[in-house]
Amino acid sequence: MTKILLTRHGHVEGIHPERFRGRAELALTKQGVSEAEALARRIAGTWRPVMVYTSALQRCVVTGTIVANAAGIRTLPLDGLMDIDYGAWQMRTHEEVRRESPEAYRLWKSAPGRVRFPDGESLQDLVARAADVVRLVLERHPADTVVLVGHDSVNRVILMQVLDQPQSAYWRVAQSPCCLNEIDVDREGARVERINDTSHLDAI
Repeated sequence: MTKILLTRHGHVEGIHPERFRGRAELALTKQGVSEAEALARRIAGTWRPVMVYTSALQRCVVTGTIVANAAGIRTLPLDGLMDIDYGAWQMRTHEEVRRESPEAYRLWKSAPGRVRFPDGESLQDLVARAADVVRLVLERHPADTVVLVGHDSVNRVILMQVLDQPQSAYWRVAQSPCCLNEIDVDREGARVERINDTSHLDAI
C-alpha cells in the first residue's frame, strides 16, 4: 500500500487579502515557518515517510525541506505539483479581477472547469499534470509513505480525483496552509483517510 500525506505550503503574503498567487515566488512568513515546523513534528512523530516531493516554487520547497529534515529524508521538486498558472491574473487581488472582468470571475467561481486563464492554464491542464504526479508516486513507491507538498489548487484536484468528484466540486474542498490530507492507495483503489486536518497547528 502507498500512503500519500498531501499538504499545502505554509502561510505567505497574498493569502489575505486574497490574490491569485499562482507561479509568483513568495517567501513563507514567520507564521508560515511555524506552521511548517508544527507539520514536520506531526509527520515525523506519526509516520515513517521515505521521500518528500514538493512543488518547485520556494514556498513549497521550504515547507518540504522543514518536513524532510525532521524525518531525516530528502526532498525532490516536481513541476507537476506547481500552482495553477493564472496568467494575466497572477498576483492581482480577487476584488480587482471581479471588478475588471466580472463575467470571467463569475465563471471561475461557478463553473471552474470552463475557465482558461488569459495567458495561463485551465483546470483541465492542472488535473492532467496532477494525475501524472500521482501515477509517478505510485510507480516509485508501491509500499511506502510519501509526502507531497503542493498548493491549494493542485491539492484540491488530487483529492477530487481520488473521491471521483467532477471539476464543479473544486470549491467544495478546503485546503488550509500546512493542512494534512491522508490518502491510502492499494490494489482495491484509493481511500481518503483525512482532509484538511490542521489540529497540529492549534498550539501556534
